[in-house]
Amino acid sequence: MKVSVVIPLYNEREQIGETLRAVQAELADAEVDAEIVLVDDGSTDGSVEAARAATNGLPLQVLSQPNSGRFAARKAGLEAATGDHVLFLDSRVRLQPGSLAFVAERIAAGDDVWNAHVEIEAEGNPYGQFWNVLTELVFADYFGNPRTTSFDAESFERFPKGTTCFLAPREALLAAFEAFSTRYDDPRNANDDTPIIRRLAEQRPIHISPQFRARYRPRETLRGFLKHAYHRGIVFLDGHGRRESAFFPLVLAFFPLSAVAVAVAARKPVAAPAMAGTVVLAAGALAATEGRSGSETRSFAALAPIYALAHGAGMWRGLTLIRKRS
Repeated sequence: MKVSVVIPLYNEREQIGETLRAVQAELADAEVDAEIVLVDDGSTDGSVEAARAATNGLPLQVLSQPNSGRFAARKAGLEAATGDHVLFLDSRVRLQPGSLAFVAERIAAGDDVWNAHVEIEAEGNPYGQFWNVLTELVFADYFGNPRTTSFDAESFERFPKGTTCFLAPREALLAAFEAFSTRYDDPRNANDDTPIIRRLAEQRPIHISPQFRARYRPRETLRGFLKHAYHRGIVFLDGHGRRESAFFPLVLAFFPLSAVAVAVAARKPVAAPAMAGTVVLAAGALAATEGRSGSETRSFAALAPIYALAHGAGMWRGLTLIRKRS
């Protein structure tokens, strides 16, 4: 088996070295033939130079493109890859020891598509704590009992998934990428994982296991958190504003409900802090009920209304872009 590790890269000079060192350690441990395909998506901070400095003897192919977003970067890397299997890996993600050796054995047994169990680095970072709580609440079916299992199109929404760390046969990924179409003119706004993985899940089981795991380092500033939440709102609409998504009814309900909330706040400004306070209390109660620590509960409660505003603004922006295109 030959594995092509495809990494989209955009202004991650401080992160990419550690990511590549973890990849190389795992590839050596698994004893698989491998290459790294690095797709520089218009970086301006010396990320490519940092990546070259961190690569020690492993074949490294560097592709460069104007800033076009992760979907375009991953597609370019996928098309340039020469491996039988492709591992998509983000530049803020570190493979954990034993992960590729475990997956290599399972692939040999016929389980050929794997979504990583991703751990979010949260210690000392309120934004990481927020993402960690939110992720584990949404996918409680899996995180309540992490195990080696699989999901298909029917159980798709109950499991964590993403091309943050995702391994599959190259030919299957090429077909999924070819079939995907975004609703936006600008590919930087495309949902670059949910529709791709959903298509694969319609054809074969997607496996997940704590033994194939990675650690993700989230943003550590409010500005980075807001940008990320806003962008996630845009791509969420692209991925789940479709009838096949279980979240589609929520997407439909969001727009009239949020419009009413904005109208109420505009007519009665005192209502805005009252609504924010309600979100804080509800989020805090939910986190506490689920047994989260005091620090996690406080972070989740305090950031919930901020996230809701940024994510909601992103969804409205997405709707504007869709209507503009049509």
